[in-house]
Amino acid sequence: MLKFLDAGESHGSCYVGIIDGMPAGLEIETDSVDRLLFERQNVYGRGGRMAIEKDSLLILSGVRGGKTTGSPIGLMIKNRDYENWKEYMQTMVGIKEGKEVTVPRPGHADLAGMMKYGCDDARDIIERASARETVMRTAIGGIAMLLLKTFGIAVRAHVTRIGRATAVCDNLDDAYWARVENSPVRCGDANAKGEMIAEIDRAKEAGDTVGGIVQTAVLNVPAGLGSHTAWDDRLDARLSAACMSVQAVKGVEIGMGFEAAERYGSEVHDEIFYGGGKFYRKTNNAGGIESGISNGETIIINCAVKPIPTLSQPLASVDVRTKGPAKAHSERSDICAVPAASIVLGAVAAWEIAAAFLDKFGGDTIDEIKNAYGYHITRMGKL
Repeated sequence: MLKFLDAGESHGSCYVGIIDGMPAGLEIETDSVDRLLFERQNVYGRGGRMAIEKDSLLILSGVRGGKTTGSPIGLMIKNRDYENWKEYMQTMVGIKEGKEVTVPRPGHADLAGMMKYGCDDARDIIERASARETVMRTAIGGIAMLLLKTFGIAVRAHVTRIGRATAVCDNLDDAYWARVENSPVRCGDANAKGEMIAEIDRAKEAGDTVGGIVQTAVLNVPAGLGSHTAWDDRLDARLSAACMSVQAVKGVEIGMGFEAAERYGSEVHDEIFYGGGKFYRKTNNAGGIESGISNGETIIINCAVKPIPTLSQPLASVDVRTKGPAKAHSERSDICAVPAASIVLGAVAAWEIAAAFLDKFGGDTIDEIKNAYGYHITRMGKL
């Protein structure tokens, strides 16, 4: 079973992660992971924190000579901003006063976390609840992408909407994905790109924030990942849970999603054909998953990302100590996290696909997995 654990706080010394269950013999190169971390930082709409951090992955264990050993993989990403916060974020000695948060932000974990853990300072909550936590999950997903790449599986994510600006993305070909990689808002529609930037600029000028929609596409996934036999083995359930775990995500669709509720069955279900020695579909409304099992088509996931809760023109709230009305806490933050979220959502989808892949074809070594995978492909060809 492939699993991970991560720890760290937004202004703590670092984020750490442990990956367990990765087979031996996987070639690891950190350049591709660092590129993901760079892209997560350097997109339009990010805040001032990104001018401080230069995220880079350090592998501590589980890799020797550029290949995994089968042991747990230890990872670290340092927080440069810790130098400015260490008096307030010490782990074992007294902390300096001055960074307490007593006025919770609507839409953030502040008040719910304070009520859960019985504290009157939201700093203990927001440091872990911060979307800065996704830096380690992006790195972990980047390692999963290396496994998937070994078997020809690619994960792509792009922005299809920011505020009222919506992209046209009917043809997700190589040229489209190349435009995504060169877009500051990670959108392959040149016309929509400008409109999205304008939406972010308007929100910034108004002291507000803006959300949008991210679509993730997983290409070349073999049929047979996931299962219909148990609720927690269903691939769509696993992917939905992973995506919903990303901060600010409030909705997840697989394939056509909610639009299917407005149509007749004849307009929704993907007809089956056979040719060239394989089964195929001319449409992909199911988003590559039927009854919890991948069907060989591209997996499509759409995620709604809400606006960031920290506003430079704060909303009304209450000071938890005085119980009097107050403006919500305001801290350095993004105007729009949607382009950055596309990197994160691609990473978490890659992790779940990799975990399901190893559930199906798992072995102690990459060579064992290649043998099992090859047998599966041959067997499908005989169906």
